[in-house]
Amino acid sequence: MDRANRQRVKGPSGQAPQRGTAPRGTPPRAAPARGAAGRRGPGPKRRRWGLLTWLIMIVVWGGLAGAGVLLWFAWDLPRPAAALDAARRPSLTLQDRSGAVFATFGDVVGDPLRLSDMPAYLPAAAVAVEDRRYWQHGGFDLLGILRAAWVDLRARRIVQGGSTIAQQVAKTLFLSNARTLRRKVQEVLLTLWLEQHFTKREILEIWLNRVYLGSGAWGVDAAAHIYFGVSARHVNLWQAAMIAGLPRAPSRFSPRVNPQLATARAREVLTAMAETGVITPAQAQAASAQIALPAPPPAAAGWFADWAAERAVARLPPGADAVVHTTLDLPMQRAVDARLGAMMAGPAATAGASQAAVVVLDATSGAVRAMAGGRDYRTSPYNRAVLARRQPGSTFKPFVWLAALEKGARPDDTVLDAPIRVGGWAPADYERHFLGPITLEEALAQSVNTAAVRLLLQAGGPRAVAAVAHRLGIADALPDDASLALGTGEVGLLEMAGAYASFFNGGFRVAPMATQALLADGRPVALGHAAPVRVVDPNLAAMMVRMMAAVVSRGTGRAAALAGHVVAGKTGTSQGYHDAWFIGWTGNLVIGVWMGNDDNAPMKGIVGGALPARLFHEIAQDIAR
Repeated sequence: MDRANRQRVKGPSGQAPQRGTAPRGTPPRAAPARGAAGRRGPGPKRRRWGLLTWLIMIVVWGGLAGAGVLLWFAWDLPRPAAALDAARRPSLTLQDRSGAVFATFGDVVGDPLRLSDMPAYLPAAAVAVEDRRYWQHGGFDLLGILRAAWVDLRARRIVQGGSTIAQQVAKTLFLSNARTLRRKVQEVLLTLWLEQHFTKREILEIWLNRVYLGSGAWGVDAAAHIYFGVSARHVNLWQAAMIAGLPRAPSRFSPRVNPQLATARAREVLTAMAETGVITPAQAQAASAQIALPAPPPAAAGWFADWAAERAVARLPPGADAVVHTTLDLPMQRAVDARLGAMMAGPAATAGASQAAVVVLDATSGAVRAMAGGRDYRTSPYNRAVLARRQPGSTFKPFVWLAALEKGARPDDTVLDAPIRVGGWAPADYERHFLGPITLEEALAQSVNTAAVRLLLQAGGPRAVAAVAHRLGIADALPDDASLALGTGEVGLLEMAGAYASFFNGGFRVAPMATQALLADGRPVALGHAAPVRVVDPNLAAMMVRMMAAVVSRGTGRAAALAGHVVAGKTGTSQGYHDAWFIGWTGNLVIGVWMGNDDNAPMKGIVGGALPARLFHEIAQDIAR
């Protein structure tokens, strides 16, 4: 470097500037900020990168956390496509002899219907009462939720729900009714899936075909059949409104459970339809006035329904939906229920009888027309008519008399009413007096015990009489001693009534039956009913009818007599008044009655010729009208 240049770079003092210092005249730079430790802080650019890094980390980790939460909500979601064809319990529908449905078991599903298959007012009624903005919203109705919340708030109770039809489909098909956050989130996810994969019409069709409508009915077609006896294709306006009103509370609004509430709910739906312009107010008023529900099936038909269903299921292929056309006659069943209820609430209760059973069957075919297995099915579904085994007392004597006829005796022959001893046993009559020689007809009419024992011995003993009873249909084991003549064995009411039919149908054995026809998945199923078999000579059967008619006309069964009708039957009372029976026939119907107590406690002097015979008379009188 030359001298001039060296001189140029010297400072005023003639010294060269130190490294890191600015030459004189240069504006001083601000000192960089230092931290507490004296470190130099980050610059603006570094701060921006730091914030961006934190933002990226929050987004990434937040996304992962959100995905984890969503996975937790969705990990056990059902596959929607599979759930649309979810398994269900096979249905069993019972119809009475006229075709009216009176009981259902399992999940009853009708025909899958398209909207075009139904009257337009049926889906319209559903939309009007369940989801008024259904055709406008995308699966969730905020306005509907707010409106429902306001109505519930004003009523101070849950009056309206905010769920849309799509949400209800998601819940009904795929989810449980658990009130949890997880289920609600899953409902939202599935609702979105439904809205993406189905049209509005298809979602409404799914709802109409799958919604639960009470009494085991799933879908509007099943409900129409169960409640009105028609397909949903043919329901009228008020029936459509009643069906559409059921989903909110199927059990509470069921026409079978509470006809009054069902009617009130139907009128609410008609009003909603008028408010939304689906129908006019005049149409709503006219339909409301036309509501006329059929009489609900009697609760006591539950005993018959259980018995008929059990017998039908044994013949069905696994998993088949079945329709059972039964032998039940609902008007007869109602007569039985009404008369039995009145008797048990009045005279029977006073006399210490807490239970009773009644069977009505056709003597020619064995078809059971009515059955009461107790005084109240709802409190005791145990079927005393079918399952209970009690001593029949003197109602067993006709088998003894038939055995004697088969050995050559005749109604006008005489038998001795006098003291008799068989081993260490000496039977006696309630009256404690003896009539001497009397005809077989009179002995049966007056139910003479000593005569019964003598006839049993003349006919070949207890085994011969038991063989006659078994031939006519008694299946239970019977005592192998002379007390059998007085009905000391234990038998069931239904099988006794079936065996009595042989006396009144010309001598044919019939098996009590509950089914006229059986369809499994629409195809007939063979019933396997045994054809009636002749087990009694028709002339002897006629003699038995003559003698049992004398029981009613002038003997122990006079309370069963029915003016203008031929009545024949037999009374029975077990030792100690534990059981009282009357089994009789009129108008080709056999009516069997039993009274007693489940704990076998004695009644206060009730005999078969008293309350049981009276109950027979009352039921027969109602049926004959």
